[in-house]
Amino acid sequence: MRSHTAVWLGVDLGEARVGLALSDPELTLAFPAGNIRVQGDYFQALDQVEDLIMDKCVSKVVVGYPLLLSGQAGRSAKKAARWVRALTGRLQEAAQDSGVAPEQLPSVVLRDERLTTVSAHRQLYDARVDGRRHRPVVDQQSAVVLLQSALDNQRADKEW
Repeated sequence: MRSHTAVWLGVDLGEARVGLALSDPELTLAFPAGNIRVQGDYFQALDQVEDLIMDKCVSKVVVGYPLLLSGQAGRSAKKAARWVRALTGRLQEAAQDSGVAPEQLPSVVLRDERLTTVSAHRQLYDARVDGRRHRPVVDQQSAVVLLQSALDNQRADKEW
């Protein structure tokens, strides 16, 4: 499942769409990678996300963890944690079926996503994307914000 080139996947679990972002192989920049329409049940996106992980040889999946502003895990955060467990289980099954060693599996992590949607809207506004066109791409842009934050933190940790 892993290749010598690392690519990370960012996932923003929205109610209408699951937004996706991919990193460059140098783990420097996050780029939009599309949306998956889910119409209220983002567990529907598991097949497509698993396929993307396999196709792009993803080494790490960063999933938005929608904590409450207080920092506590509410209903949405608990649902995101269940989604991560479901994805991890699917990846483990696929690895067993193909004889891939567990250490070859991509890691799947939750990352605090408080205010990523606000940042995404601001970036879209700054890019002069009018309000009507925000909704279809805001989850994707939120995934970019989430993934870029994870990449920046990973790079900063290596510099210390």
